Amino acid sequence: MQIDNLDARILLALDADPDAGVLTLSRVLGISRNTIGARMRRMTPALAAPSSRVRPEALGHPMLAFVAMTLRQPDRSRAFAALRAIPNVLEIHATTGDFDIIVRVAARDTDDLYRVTNQLLEIHGVERTNTMISMRCETEYRTRPLIGGLATRAE
Repeated sequence: MQIDNLDARILLALDADPDAGVLTLSRVLGISRNTIGARMRRMTPALAAPSSRVRPEALGHPMLAFVAMTLRQPDRSRAFAALRAIPNVLEIHATTGDFDIIVRVAARDTDDLYRVTNQLLEIHGVERTNTMISMRCETEYRTRPLIGGLATRAE
Protein backbone atom coordinates (compact mmCIF):
# COMPACT_ATOMS: atom_id res chain seq x y z
CA MET A 1 0.00 0.00 0.00
CA GLN A 2 1.43 3.32 -1.07
CA ILE A 3 0.48 6.52 0.74
CA ASP A 4 -0.39 9.37 -1.64
CA ASN A 5 -0.56 13.12 -0.98
CA LEU A 6 -4.22 13.03 0.20
CA ASP A 7 -3.37 10.24 2.66
CA ALA A 8 -0.39 12.32 3.79
CA ARG A 9 -2.60 15.36 4.42
CA ILE A 10 -4.90 13.19 6.55
CA LEU A 11 -1.92 11.82 8.50
CA LEU A 12 -0.53 15.31 9.14
CA ALA A 13 -3.95 16.44 10.44
CA LEU A 14 -4.06 13.39 12.73
CA ASP A 15 -0.51 14.07 13.87
CA ALA A 16 -1.53 17.62 14.81
CA ASP A 17 -4.71 16.39 16.55
CA PRO A 18 -4.58 12.65 17.38
CA ASP A 19 -8.10 12.76 18.83
CA ALA A 20 -9.65 14.17 15.66
CA GLY A 21 -12.52 12.12 14.33
CA VAL A 22 -13.66 11.69 10.76
CA LEU A 23 -16.03 14.66 10.97
CA THR A 24 -13.33 16.99 12.31
CA LEU A 25 -10.84 15.82 9.68
CA SER A 26 -13.48 16.34 7.01
CA ARG A 27 -13.99 19.95 8.10
CA VAL A 28 -10.29 20.74 8.54
CA LEU A 29 -9.26 19.27 5.20
CA GLY A 30 -12.37 20.10 3.20
CA ILE A 31 -12.82 16.47 2.19
CA SER A 32 -15.98 14.36 2.47
CA ARG A 33 -16.41 12.15 5.55
CA ASN A 34 -16.79 9.08 3.36
CA THR A 35 -13.48 9.78 1.64
CA ILE A 36 -11.72 10.31 4.98
CA GLY A 37 -13.19 7.09 6.40
CA ALA A 38 -12.29 5.04 3.33
CA ARG A 39 -8.75 6.44 3.26
CA MET A 40 -8.21 5.75 6.96
CA ARG A 41 -9.40 2.14 6.59
CA ARG A 42 -7.13 1.68 3.56
CA MET A 43 -4.11 3.10 5.44
CA THR A 44 -4.52 0.88 8.51
CA PRO A 45 -1.92 -1.71 7.37
CA ALA A 46 0.64 1.07 6.77
CA LEU A 47 0.33 2.50 10.29
CA ALA A 48 2.37 1.35 13.29
CA ALA A 49 0.62 -0.18 16.27
CA PRO A 50 -0.54 2.38 18.88
CA SER A 51 1.78 0.79 21.47
CA SER A 52 4.77 2.06 19.48
CA ARG A 53 3.83 5.59 20.60
CA VAL A 54 4.42 4.74 24.28
CA ARG A 55 7.82 5.92 25.45
CA PRO A 56 9.87 3.30 27.34
CA GLU A 57 10.63 5.79 30.14
CA ALA A 58 6.88 6.02 30.87
CA LEU A 59 7.04 2.26 31.47
CA GLY A 60 9.91 2.58 33.96
CA HIS A 61 12.67 1.92 31.41
CA PRO A 62 14.47 5.25 30.85
CA MET A 63 17.77 3.76 29.70
CA LEU A 64 18.14 3.01 25.99
CA ALA A 65 21.00 1.05 24.51
CA PHE A 66 21.93 -0.28 21.11
CA VAL A 67 23.49 -3.71 21.01
CA ALA A 68 25.39 -4.66 17.87
CA MET A 69 25.44 -8.43 17.48
CA THR A 70 27.23 -11.02 15.38
CA LEU A 71 25.25 -14.20 14.76
CA ARG A 72 26.19 -17.62 13.46
CA GLN A 73 24.41 -17.62 10.12
CA PRO A 74 22.68 -21.03 10.43
CA ASP A 75 21.19 -19.92 13.78
CA ARG A 76 19.77 -16.53 12.67
CA SER A 77 16.07 -17.52 12.68
CA ARG A 78 16.37 -19.16 16.08
CA ALA A 79 18.23 -16.13 17.46
CA PHE A 80 15.60 -13.71 16.07
CA ALA A 81 12.83 -15.72 17.77
CA ALA A 82 14.72 -15.66 21.08
CA LEU A 83 15.32 -11.90 20.78
CA ARG A 84 11.62 -11.24 20.09
CA ALA A 85 10.75 -13.14 23.28
CA ILE A 86 12.69 -10.63 25.45
CA PRO A 87 10.37 -7.76 26.49
CA ASN A 88 13.27 -5.28 26.72
CA VAL A 89 14.05 -5.71 23.00
CA LEU A 90 12.29 -2.86 21.20
CA GLU A 91 13.68 -3.25 17.68
CA ILE A 92 15.88 -5.59 15.68
CA HIS A 93 17.56 -4.32 12.52
CA ALA A 94 19.56 -6.49 10.11
CA THR A 95 22.57 -4.43 9.06
CA THR A 96 25.62 -4.40 6.86
CA GLY A 97 29.14 -4.01 8.20
CA ASP A 98 30.96 -5.67 11.06
CA PHE A 99 27.78 -6.80 12.85
CA ASP A 100 24.75 -8.71 11.59
CA ILE A 101 22.11 -6.91 13.60
CA ILE A 102 21.52 -3.90 15.82
CA VAL A 103 19.09 -4.37 18.68
CA ARG A 104 17.46 -1.43 20.48
CA VAL A 105 16.99 -2.27 24.15
CA ALA A 106 15.19 -0.49 27.00
CA ALA A 107 16.31 -0.96 30.61
CA ARG A 108 15.48 0.41 34.06
CA ASP A 109 19.11 1.18 34.92
CA THR A 110 22.66 -0.10 34.38
CA ASP A 111 22.05 -3.22 36.50
CA ASP A 112 18.98 -4.04 34.41
CA LEU A 113 20.93 -3.40 31.20
CA TYR A 114 23.64 -5.73 32.46
CA ARG A 115 21.01 -8.42 33.03
CA VAL A 116 19.52 -7.91 29.56
CA THR A 117 22.88 -7.92 27.75
CA ASN A 118 23.82 -11.16 29.51
CA GLN A 119 20.46 -12.58 28.44
CA LEU A 120 21.31 -11.61 24.85
CA LEU A 121 24.70 -13.33 25.10
CA GLU A 122 23.02 -16.55 26.24
CA ILE A 123 20.96 -16.81 23.05
CA HIS A 124 21.95 -19.75 20.89
CA GLY A 125 23.71 -18.43 17.80
CA VAL A 126 25.04 -15.18 19.28
CA GLU A 127 28.79 -14.97 18.77
CA ARG A 128 29.55 -11.52 20.17
CA THR A 129 27.96 -8.23 21.13
CA ASN A 130 28.94 -4.58 21.48
CA THR A 131 26.69 -2.43 23.68
CA MET A 132 26.34 1.32 23.28
CA ILE A 133 24.30 3.28 25.83
CA SER A 134 22.28 6.20 24.50
CA MET A 135 23.25 9.24 26.54
CA ARG A 136 20.44 11.39 25.15
CA CYS A 137 18.09 11.24 22.19
CA GLU A 138 18.73 14.31 20.05
CA THR A 139 16.02 13.53 17.47
CA GLU A 140 13.31 10.98 18.15
CA TYR A 141 11.96 8.64 15.51
CA ARG A 142 9.92 10.73 13.15
CA THR A 143 8.15 10.49 9.84
CA ARG A 144 6.41 13.87 9.84
CA PRO A 145 8.99 15.50 7.52
CA LEU A 146 8.52 12.69 5.00
CA ILE A 147 4.75 12.90 5.29
CA GLY A 148 4.91 16.71 4.90
CA GLY A 149 6.94 16.39 1.72
CA LEU A 150 4.43 13.94 0.29
CA ALA A 151 1.45 16.05 1.35
CA THR A 152 2.70 19.05 -0.61
CA ARG A 153 3.60 17.07 -3.73
CA ALA A 154 1.21 17.43 -6.65
CA GLU A 155 -0.45 14.22 -7.82
